[in-house]
Amino acid sequence: MEKIYNPKTIEESIYNFWDTGNYFSSHNGNVSQENYCIMMPPPNITGQLHLGHAFQHTIMDILIRYNRMMGKNTLWQTGTDHAGIATQILMENKIYNDTGKTKDNYTRDEFIEKIWEWKKELEISIIYQMKRLGNSIDWKRKRFTMDAEMSYAVREAFIKMYKKNLIYKGKKLVNWDTKLQTAISDLEVTNKQMHGHMWYIYYPLDHDNYYYQRYINNHSSKKENIKHLIIATTRPETIFGDTAIAVHPEDTRYNKLIGLYVTIPIINRRIPIIADDNVDMLKGTGCVKITPAHDFNDYIIGKKHKLPMINIMSLTGKILEHPEFFYDHHGDIQKKTSCSIPKKFHNLNINDARIKIVAEFNKLKLLHKIEPCHNMMIPCNNRTGTIIEPILTDQWYIRTKNLAKQAIDAVENNLINFVPEQYKNMYFSWMHNVQDWCISRQIWWGHKIPVWYGDNNQIYVGHCEQDIRIKNKLNDSIHLNRDNDVLDTWFSSSLWTFASLGWPINTDLLHTFHPTNIIISGFDIIFFWIARMIMLTMNLIKNHKGIAQIPFKTVYITGLIRDEFGKKMSKSKGNTIDPLDIIDGISIKNLLKKRTTNVLQPQLIQEITKCTKKQFPNGIKPYGADSLRFTLMALSSSGRDIHWDMKRLAGYHNFCNKLWNASHYVLTHTKNKNCGFSGEKKTFSLADRWIMTKFHQTIQQFHKQLEIYRFDKIASILHEFIWHQFCDWYIEFTKPILHNGSKSELCGTRYTLITLLELILKLAHPVIPFITEKIWQKTKIITGNSEKTITLQPFPKYDVSAIDKESIIDFEWIQHIISTIRTVRMQMNITHKAALQIAFQHASSKIIKRITNNYNILCKLAHLKNIDINPTYQNHSQHVNISVDTTKLLVYIPHTFNKKIKLNQLHKELELINNKITVIQTLLKNDNFLKQAPSTIILNKKTLLNNYKKTKKQLYEQLLTIQKTS
Repeated sequence: MEKIYNPKTIEESIYNFWDTGNYFSSHNGNVSQENYCIMMPPPNITGQLHLGHAFQHTIMDILIRYNRMMGKNTLWQTGTDHAGIATQILMENKIYNDTGKTKDNYTRDEFIEKIWEWKKELEISIIYQMKRLGNSIDWKRKRFTMDAEMSYAVREAFIKMYKKNLIYKGKKLVNWDTKLQTAISDLEVTNKQMHGHMWYIYYPLDHDNYYYQRYINNHSSKKENIKHLIIATTRPETIFGDTAIAVHPEDTRYNKLIGLYVTIPIINRRIPIIADDNVDMLKGTGCVKITPAHDFNDYIIGKKHKLPMINIMSLTGKILEHPEFFYDHHGDIQKKTSCSIPKKFHNLNINDARIKIVAEFNKLKLLHKIEPCHNMMIPCNNRTGTIIEPILTDQWYIRTKNLAKQAIDAVENNLINFVPEQYKNMYFSWMHNVQDWCISRQIWWGHKIPVWYGDNNQIYVGHCEQDIRIKNKLNDSIHLNRDNDVLDTWFSSSLWTFASLGWPINTDLLHTFHPTNIIISGFDIIFFWIARMIMLTMNLIKNHKGIAQIPFKTVYITGLIRDEFGKKMSKSKGNTIDPLDIIDGISIKNLLKKRTTNVLQPQLIQEITKCTKKQFPNGIKPYGADSLRFTLMALSSSGRDIHWDMKRLAGYHNFCNKLWNASHYVLTHTKNKNCGFSGEKKTFSLADRWIMTKFHQTIQQFHKQLEIYRFDKIASILHEFIWHQFCDWYIEFTKPILHNGSKSELCGTRYTLITLLELILKLAHPVIPFITEKIWQKTKIITGNSEKTITLQPFPKYDVSAIDKESIIDFEWIQHIISTIRTVRMQMNITHKAALQIAFQHASSKIIKRITNNYNILCKLAHLKNIDINPTYQNHSQHVNISVDTTKLLVYIPHTFNKKIKLNQLHKELELINNKITVIQTLLKNDNFLKQAPSTIILNKKTLLNNYKKTKKQLYEQLLTIQKTS
């Protein structure tokens, strides 16, 4: 084995070995074998995988590799998602950057063909990334959400749900992106804080109305107060769509006006004053203009009071010449008539319309005042940054009420469990308030809705036009037009757990692996994906008894990967890290190029460049996949966000290097040596018995933590055993035996070294698969293992008979003595070259036996020249007197040590560190500092304070030790 650990030279060749060996394949089922399946959330084809993907993929791979080694028939189903809106945006940007053309320069088919070509390139790149991460995927089962089989499944699901009256078409208020000209989901809207204004506008009361005249007669003394109402609004451009003014029924300022009318400024259309409990009396003037066709809250009030709904805006975000006047009748919005808008406002965009309308208010002396509004929350498309306009449009919807109830019951009855459990509440919160799901989008890329329209807009649903004509007996004289809309990407994604297993055509694998065992997801898509998968699966998939199936038994929610500044990693911010750049390394030049190519919002490129240069001035060094995987597991904790830390990555690269070097030591001392595999006599040392006991305790803890998905604990368990117990202690204890042991001792220690190393490799394989496979290929030659790969080896089992509690007591006593002597050396600045003399006083017969049996080990590892046991003479040399249980350990100090000088030095260092601690503590108590300083500076100060406190503790312990010298 190479002496120096270099992951770059081993990882790709090892994956090719696994791939060509077909070691990750599943089969259709074996009654003697338990099945285990994970569905990978299909990554979007919009670009490279990032650290968030690497994090979740590592968790999935650990579970798959572990269960495969536990003897189960495993399937890790992979694929990619067509990502409708995101892909179309990137394709439009790419075409424009490459050719200066827009989507409109192409036919729909030409544009889609370009996306398919681009998809092939991107998918190759994504698959390469997955392989470099070590994903043990059954690649023969790879799917794409728009391949032929998936497309058929999507159409079949739509048809079945339509026939059950779960899918319908209706006109409702939706989030509309005027740039993309499509509806988008509530869940894809980000509310951004912006500066704006609040306009206060006079709405005159309708003086000619009968009720107004009656009001005058009854309240003649208040004539001066009833000429108008003042309405506060942040969107004056929507006044042409107003259909009422709402006041709170208990507001004494206005409740006597309920039932009267006002006229809308500029257009003078009459609208009623209505009462509604949802009006906040303390907000604005207490009078709210209701524009049901352009505001979601107003839409609810409009439906409640059966108000007309007036759409004043085109799909491109411009003021219409002829607004559409709708009326909500028993839940169905029907077109009634049109109304007029002055010509001067026709075809103006929102901002221009606002300026002109406000100017007109001013001209008519109907503008009361304007106030700045500093904390306005403006809805924007989180992909494009476009401000969202609520607009009434015809869309396709899924009725979710009954679907949600069934999905809620599944979680309440523990058929599906959330880990961590608190995410159940987030799931329930959304599901109990779920609205009908808008599943249509007005873009080109995606699954076209399987609907055709005949004469009089009659709706036909089917897989294709020919199928519809045959089933409905329609001849060629009847013209059919297909719906141009596509389905929301999340619709096809919601079928993923069963459609990717062959539903509805070939269901062999479905019967074997469904319901799947676990889904790994971020909390931010519980609503997008998890909830919808549960709803659609339980509606469409039934077992042989006709009982609704769940898609998975466990939902494991991960935290989000954040950068070192605590910001969420995202492509739009340009702060994502490609896992390959950590595995192989990358120059700053290439990193900048990667982060600024295909950015959804080009205006952010300058900021992305600045942040990247600050974070990685020299690029990224190569660390390998195993180091990356181990770091991700070590940083993970139950459901919490991960703050990426390059220092921790470097530390875990050192861990892999430590395992490599230890393995090199083991192989050097066991290859072509007698290791006791032929029945030779073996004498096992105290260290041999101790390390095997600790290993089996480690196995027990590993299984326990994996069962509750504490991957951070698993990383900690492996790190503790491999680094500290195996490398730091056990290997050190073997050196004296390997140099001076008897034949049977050599045989016993070599046997323990090689067999334990092989077991360690199996234990660590699910987490760090590459390095463990590489080393195992060497150990199997010595142990006589004829199998081809560690991937198919049985996972280590806990063996209670291997536990030797007495060896732990004895070994850890010896360990404590060595550590104590080493600490004294460090604190007294005694060089390691100086052999020390020690003595034990009041040692019992048991202690004497321990010392005698391990005399050479103690002398070798603590570098001692002599050990006195219960000496009868008095040594007058300076010494440190340390209590070890009932025994006194005396460590004799060389004559060159000056206690007084050392104590003075320590007192000065303590005074200096105390001053530094006081300065930071004072700063952290300063409210002005805490309010004004960036969060990163505050965090750095707190970290520095903790480091100073640790240094103080070490200095104090050193002081106490020196004070004990006599």
